[in-house]
Amino acid sequence: MSRPVNPPGKDVHIRCPRLGHEIYFNYCRRENMGRPCFKVLDCWYPYFKVEEFLRQELTPEEWAALIENPGKPKMVSLVELIEQARQKKE
Repeated sequence: MSRPVNPPGKDVHIRCPRLGHEIYFNYCRRENMGRPCFKVLDCWYPYFKVEEFLRQELTPEEWAALIENPGKPKMVSLVELIEQARQKKE
């Protein structure tokens, strides 16, 4: 069975390995301050041709940033968020 080029609608949601709950593609598409999550290619590959879709949707610079950014481990992200919250509190 071939995979479609366009993303699935809101009737399809997957478990996010980073957040631990179910999400739709649109969240993954804009999760990173309006840019795709660094894991979007890994997570959505089985459901549609996510790479082909994003290459058409993103600028060359955005695509390069997505491919070159390995992302941060969850623990590092959590520590950074805690530190940001402490700084705002002060």
